Amino acid sequence: MTTFDHFYRGIPPTLQWPVRFCLCNAAEAYIFSIITSNVSQVDRVWTFLPTIYTAYFALLPLWPNQPRFFFFPYVPETVNPELVQRYSPRALLMFGLVFIWMCRLSYNTWRRGLFNPKDEDYRWAILRQKIPPWLFQVVNLTFIAFIQNVILLLLGLPAQVAALQQPATLSTSDYVLAILALVDIATEFVADNQQYSFQTYKRTGVHEQNEWPGARIKWTPADAKRGFVTRGLWAWSRHPNFFCEQSFWVIINLFPLLAPESPKLTASGSITSLWPLLPSLVLCSLFFSSTLFTESISLSKYPEAYKAYQKRVSMFVPFLTPVWGLLLQLQGKKEEVDRVVYGQDVVQEKKTQ
Repeated sequence: MTTFDHFYRGIPPTLQWPVRFCLCNAAEAYIFSIITSNVSQVDRVWTFLPTIYTAYFALLPLWPNQPRFFFFPYVPETVNPELVQRYSPRALLMFGLVFIWMCRLSYNTWRRGLFNPKDEDYRWAILRQKIPPWLFQVVNLTFIAFIQNVILLLLGLPAQVAALQQPATLSTSDYVLAILALVDIATEFVADNQQYSFQTYKRTGVHEQNEWPGARIKWTPADAKRGFVTRGLWAWSRHPNFFCEQSFWVIINLFPLLAPESPKLTASGSITSLWPLLPSLVLCSLFFSSTLFTESISLSKYPEAYKAYQKRVSMFVPFLTPVWGLLLQLQGKKEEVDRVVYGQDVVQEKKTQ
């Protein structure tokens, strides 16, 4: 028996297929990035992979004991028999929410043209210029191809815990969290639409006639000249879409944590009650570090305006923006910063914050 066989057999049965699928995707992403000289391979499947992993755990009774072909999901015979006898309503609810999340993200990715095989995240091109080629390939192999794929696998693990819990019915916490998740998805959809509407106006100078509700903002030449969106939800958070994205996965992680059941079924491995927090903590760390890099690019493009924007508006949490406004008011700088950030036509509107 090889070392890999020992490693693979040591993985809990319900994780064996997801780990195999994750490693194959990571290897494929790296190989295609070398062939195409485009490292955004993981970006194009980001919208689908968390849903696939969540579906696997939510639908455990559906899968056969042996794979029908290489990538086909299966549940080993060594899995706890109770897990494949009935579906977990909590895991099914989580799958439904993640599926809605996937639809929103897929639509936004499609309309921005990011499913195009030739498209590459602009940040990778900038990173290429900042570090030596050999180091960029190390980053490509370790972080872009493998670590990002591992993070996507982690996002499915709360559904695994929910499947292990096997609740007979949904609890009050499940209903509350489901409502919060739907509100979060709707808010992120509005943020995406406002960003897309602004970028369209900035590029064409024309207001689209069929904007989604929440994005029907009358952008001005001053907005376009500023270069980045500061109205709508973006007046309260510099990255409302990122804030909602992180919040969504925190909510998903809370489903098994707040449930009345503990993970009482084992899957040939120990699962602590805090295990579901790992995915959201890792994701939030990724978003924070990537946002710092994104904002460094924005600062280089719009040094005065974006620096003022950072002083006026919270990076993520919208409830902190009024605090920043109050601090600027106490320093006697609020009116000047508002003029730079929002433009003359909306200064009066922002004095309420």
